Amino acid sequence: MKTYRVKADEIERNWYLIDAENKVLGRLASEIAQILRGKHKVKYSPHLDTGDFVVLINAAKVRVSGRKIEQKTYFRHSGYPGGKRNVPIIEVLQQHPERVIRDAVKGMLPKTKLGRRQMKKLKIYAGPEHPHEAQQPEKLDI
Repeated sequence: MKTYRVKADEIERNWYLIDAENKVLGRLASEIAQILRGKHKVKYSPHLDTGDFVVLINAAKVRVSGRKIEQKTYFRHSGYPGGKRNVPIIEVLQQHPERVIRDAVKGMLPKTKLGRRQMKKLKIYAGPEHPHEAQQPEKLDI
């Protein structure tokens, strides 16, 4: 018996629609990361981008568990002396809710060219409308 290896031209991509309303951030991000990587498919290969496209709607209505809403902060630095910024998650959720989900999913993907390519297949929208109706995404209930 020989081990089957998927070729790049055999990869089929599907589109999935996920509603983030009342979903816990970490659990949702891990499911999205698996779909983006292609781990839900029989023809998964760790060195190829076998994953599917994910359209996420209602990102502003995502939940965080525990006391994260009070304690979790996002750190960034401007590059200048004294340029440290700690922004609480509540502010980020109000101003840019798609960034919270994008950062959570990005942390679960490989930190390589492949991971960056897989990240481009994630489309996040704060509200219920999205411009990907032509792709006829299959609705997933996670």
